[in-house]
Amino acid sequence: MKTLRLILGDQLNANHSWFETVQNEVVYCMFEMRQETDYVTHHIQKVVGFFAAMRDFAASLELQGHKVIYLKISNENNYQNLELNIKSIIVQYSIEHFEYLAPDEYRLDTQLRTLCDDLPQSSSCIDTEHFYTSREELAQFFEGKKQLLMERFYRYMRKKHHILMVGDQPLGGVWNYDQSNRKKWKGTPSIPPCLALQNDVKTVLSDIKNCEISTIGHFNKTQFDYPINLAQAREQLNYFCTTLLPHFGDFQDALHTDEVFLFHSRLSFALNLKIISPKEVVDSALFHFKQNEDRIDISQVEGFVRQIIGWREYMRGMYWKEMPSYLSLNKLDNYGQLPDFFWSGKTDMNCLKQTLSNSLDNAYAHHIQRLMITGNYLLLTQTHPDAVDRWYLGIYLDAVQWVQLPNTRGMSQYADGGKIATKPYVSSGSYINKMSNYCGNCKYNVKERLGENACPFNSLYWSFLDDKKPILFNNQRMRMMYSVLNKFSTDELHAMKSRAAKIIENPEAF
Repeated sequence: MKTLRLILGDQLNANHSWFETVQNEVVYCMFEMRQETDYVTHHIQKVVGFFAAMRDFAASLELQGHKVIYLKISNENNYQNLELNIKSIIVQYSIEHFEYLAPDEYRLDTQLRTLCDDLPQSSSCIDTEHFYTSREELAQFFEGKKQLLMERFYRYMRKKHHILMVGDQPLGGVWNYDQSNRKKWKGTPSIPPCLALQNDVKTVLSDIKNCEISTIGHFNKTQFDYPINLAQAREQLNYFCTTLLPHFGDFQDALHTDEVFLFHSRLSFALNLKIISPKEVVDSALFHFKQNEDRIDISQVEGFVRQIIGWREYMRGMYWKEMPSYLSLNKLDNYGQLPDFFWSGKTDMNCLKQTLSNSLDNAYAHHIQRLMITGNYLLLTQTHPDAVDRWYLGIYLDAVQWVQLPNTRGMSQYADGGKIATKPYVSSGSYINKMSNYCGNCKYNVKERLGENACPFNSLYWSFLDDKKPILFNNQRMRMMYSVLNKFSTDELHAMKSRAAKIIENPEAF
C-alpha cells in the first residue's frame, strides 16, 4: 500500500511517531499555499517564519531518508488549495491510503474531514502528539459546571501531571503566585542581549515578493531570529532557563519602552508550530528550578508553568468546546471600526504607539501589551470583535486561531459574555501607568480625566462602563467600579462621554 501523509505548517513535530522509521511505501506532503497566506493579511515576519520553518523541517525529513513532496508558494504545480493539492498527488502517485495529523484550527479540520468523505481511498486522522490534553478533555472536566474557571482546570493539570506538587498539595503551599507577578521593571535586574539565531531567509523573502503576497508589518533584514527547528528551540529554551527564568515571574506583566521582550522566553512561535513540545519546555524549567532553588524562587517558575499547562491548554480546550459558534459571538454589541493607526503605529498615545510599533516591527507583543494596551483600547472604543480577531490573527508571529480566538474574543474583548473571563479586562490609564514607563513620556496626562491633555483611556473607560451598564452592572467583580461611576456628577459624566465619543469618531486625532 502506498500511503500519503499530510503535514501542515503548524505540525512540525520532529519527535512524532510517524518519523521513527523510514518506510518506502510512505510519502509525506507539505504545502505553502495562498489559501493560508490570504485568508487574513499576515505580518511579513509571520509568513517568512512559517515558510522558513516548514522548509527546514522538510529538508530534515529528507536527510533522514523520508520521501517528501514539498510545494513552495512559487511552484507551478501548486494549486494553492489544500484539497486540490492532495487530490493531485493522490492521482499522480497512485496513493491508496491518506493520513493527516489532526489540525488545531476548526476550518482546516472541517476541510480535511470533507475531503476524506469525498475520497475513494481509505483515510485516517492521527493525533499530533503535542499537547498535554486531548481536544475534549477540558469539556469533560467542566461538564455540568456553570463556571469554566481556568484556575480550576490549572489545578487539575498540576495534580494530573504532578507538576510543582508535594503529594496532593502545591509545592510551597500556594497554587498561584499571580499576585507576585506584577512588578514594574525599572531597569534592574539587567536583561542580557537576546540569543542571536541567524536564519538566512533571503530566498523565502524573494518567493513572497515574487508571488505578490500581501503582508503587513516590517522586516528590514534577511535574518530571521526566532527558532525554526528543534535544535534552535532547545537553544532558546536553555537561554531562557539559565538567564531569564530567575526573574520571569516578577516582571511577566511589566511594560517598558527600552525592552521589547523583557524576561519572556520567545518560545511561543516554536511551541505553536509544534517545533518543541510543551512538556519539554515545562520539564526544562522545572529542572533548572530544582537545580537552582537558591536563586530561582518558586513564584518565577510557577508563573511560567501556569502559562503553558494552565493558560495554553485551557485556551485550546475552550476553542474546541465552543467552536464554531464562538466565531460569531458579540455579547457586548460592539460594532466600531478598527482605527487606521493600528496598521501604522502613528498615534500620540504613547502606550499604544510603543505596543503597535513593537507589533509592526517585531510581529511580537507579550500578553499584557495585547490584553491591557491594544485589547483594552479596542474594547473601550467598542470595536467589532471580527475586526479585532483579524488584526490579532494577522499581526503576531505566534498567532494561530485555536489560541488567538479565545484569547481575543473571549479574554480580551469579552464578546463571549464571560465564558473565559469573569469580567471585561478594561482599565483607565492608571493601570498602564502602574505597570509601565509609557505614561511619563506621553503627550497626555494620565492623572486627568477631562481636558485636551487628559489621557484618552480615562474618559473611554468611564464612558464604556456607562454604555455597558445594562449588561455589566450585576457582575460581582464590577460592583466597586460602578459604585465609583455612580458618584460622578451628571455634568462630569456627560463631559467624559462627550470626549470619549470624539476619540471613537476620530481616533487618528489622538
